[in-house]
Amino acid sequence: MGRIGRSRAVVTAETHRTTLFEIFFDLVFVFALIRVTEFMSARPTPMTLTQGLVVLLLLWISWLVYSWLGNYARIDVGLIRAGTTLAMAAVFLAALVIPDVWESGPGTMEPRLILVLAYIVVRVIHLALYYWAAADDLRLRRTIRLYTLSTALAWVPLVLGAMFGGTAQVLLWTAALAVDLAGGVVASVLSGWPVRSPDHFTERHSLVLIIALGESLVSVGAGVGVERTRRPILLAALLTLTVTVCLYRLYSDSAATAGKVLRAESGPRRGRVAANAYSIAHFPLVAGTIYVALGVEQVLARLAHEQSHDTAGLRLDWTPTVALFGGTALYLAGRAVFLSLSVRSVTPGQLVAPAAALLLLPAGRFLPGLVALGLLTAFLAILVGYEAVFRRRRDSGDPDESA
Repeated sequence: MGRIGRSRAVVTAETHRTTLFEIFFDLVFVFALIRVTEFMSARPTPMTLTQGLVVLLLLWISWLVYSWLGNYARIDVGLIRAGTTLAMAAVFLAALVIPDVWESGPGTMEPRLILVLAYIVVRVIHLALYYWAAADDLRLRRTIRLYTLSTALAWVPLVLGAMFGGTAQVLLWTAALAVDLAGGVVASVLSGWPVRSPDHFTERHSLVLIIALGESLVSVGAGVGVERTRRPILLAALLTLTVTVCLYRLYSDSAATAGKVLRAESGPRRGRVAANAYSIAHFPLVAGTIYVALGVEQVLARLAHEQSHDTAGLRLDWTPTVALFGGTALYLAGRAVFLSLSVRSVTPGQLVAPAAALLLLPAGRFLPGLVALGLLTAFLAILVGYEAVFRRRRDSGDPDESA
């Protein structure tokens, strides 16, 4: 009996929480995010921002599918642990070649093929493990079969993009990943993905966002490098910490409310809310934080390497400015979508906040980088304060809460 028990997946219970092995899995994801930021910071242009977003989507899907698997069955036990470890190696390999996958010219195809093959390995292992774990769940097995069709279809443009390179690579990879992500949503609508433990599911997504937010702090060290730390650099570092705290606060208050809603749901409805509000809407949250980290890194790099007092020389170019303020807008837009799909209620301030961040973009372009970072910090601090007051008035039943 013991041998038979060990040969079966350990299906999770309603009270299941994140395991240490899953946190260890996320460490590889951290490394991959750092590589994406390094790639974009080396040559910050509109094209590299687009290319970075495509790679981020690939990494997001790679992380996402294992968060669903870990919610259904224990990911730190037996065959699933062994398979997930192999998937970690594939993600690590893909992360190593990220800076080289957009190069063009003779002999540049190999990194692209390595990334695509590593991604396919990650997905094949996941689908095989999930199908094996769902041996007693015929409905879930049908869902996995549906998802396998769209996933395999997405591999064709991925491989073609790796072979062609250039603009075709961007277009083909974007189409492939969009099909891959949409396939999961379609499978959810047609057959349904079960969410066995809502606490585990919300916790996993909160943790991965915290990891992405940590990239903003890592970018401080990347921007400064080994240069002597001067007072403007110290001020920029403190402003970055404040920005990170504000972004976390804006998410955590929303996540607490959304988590209650997910726990209250059951059956297919719970799975659809999880797929839409978490699997889809959390991607702009993660991507937005990575762009903010890139913008911060550029501000710190200019402060660290600029020896003169010429403030014009300390201004950011358009691309880093878009990363800093556009990334914040993307983050706030993702939060609004997250709330609309989970609690189905978005305040006027939460709707206006992304547009307000974009309106600050022209000012950020023509201000010195440190002042632009201070402007962003002030905006987020005011937004946090406004929402705290709005929430207190709403909870106390203040008749003027809609003002």
